[in-house]
Amino acid sequence: MANSTQTVNAHDVAEAYERLRHVATHTPVLRSRTLDERVGAEVFLKADHLQRGGAFKFRGAYNALAQLDADERACGVVGFSSGNHAAAMAYAGSLLGICVTVVMPHDAPDVKVIATEQYGALVVRYDRFNENRTEVAEAIAKRSGARIIDHVEDPHVIAGQGTAAFELCREIDGLDVVIAPTGTAGLLAGTAIAARALQPNVLVYGAEPESRTAARKALASGVVVTEAVPTTLCDGMQTTSIGALPLRIISEHVTGIVGVDDAQVSEAVRYLALRMKQVVEPSGAAGLAAVLAEQVAVGGKRVGVILSGGNIAPAVLTKILAAS
Repeated sequence: MANSTQTVNAHDVAEAYERLRHVATHTPVLRSRTLDERVGAEVFLKADHLQRGGAFKFRGAYNALAQLDADERACGVVGFSSGNHAAAMAYAGSLLGICVTVVMPHDAPDVKVIATEQYGALVVRYDRFNENRTEVAEAIAKRSGARIIDHVEDPHVIAGQGTAAFELCREIDGLDVVIAPTGTAGLLAGTAIAARALQPNVLVYGAEPESRTAARKALASGVVVTEAVPTTLCDGMQTTSIGALPLRIISEHVTGIVGVDDAQVSEAVRYLALRMKQVVEPSGAAGLAAVLAEQVAVGGKRVGVILSGGNIAPAVLTKILAAS
């Protein structure tokens, strides 16, 4: 749980950018005339599905691990993730010489589990429906002496995740709206800090699965809301709540959060694959789904969208494309 004194500010994001600029990929901003015509807006897609490890998560993981001292690095780290953060921690750990253990749900996509293991991490599986991943990670840390990296509440992780929007807003002037996928809300929090610092008048929105209302309810009430594990195609967003630290940040900087259903997400994945030749996973396409489904009003505006990940199981991609 986040300490009530923890915070993340624009300076933290700028420092994270400097720390990452020679390590992380400066991902491109993609355009599509057809997309602009379809939604009646200028849309700028920040392609962080092309980031190292296939997702924006590398930014936060590396920023956090790079700041550990020698003793902490020697003891290793343990984290928990449904996939992309797991692979990101493993990748960052391999670059920094840090042993990484990751607690992953039993139903995590094989493509993400395999990537995590190939980067050198030890994967420990748990049942997300009957076990608490934090408790599993804490037990491992107690036995091994490893430090827990809680990517949900760690301010260094959030600052690193904000560097995607930092790059976007430095490259593209005059954005009216920025939209980010929203799982535990670290990306949305980092995006909001960076976007509002560089372009103070921009409106920031999050997009979560329609079947999960935890982020929308938390933003509306100001308190963390915990729900049952949602059933959704967006496996990276099958979390039961958002973080306390992200909530404090988004309560100050985010205009709203919208829900996108599996059909809308599938349409976004199809559009990206067939029209723009980009392979993006369902969670990573949630922001574009919100635009295509008109969940966020974008007509006549300049809109930035974070494409947050590209680690999609081949069978899932095949099924989505076959339905077109």
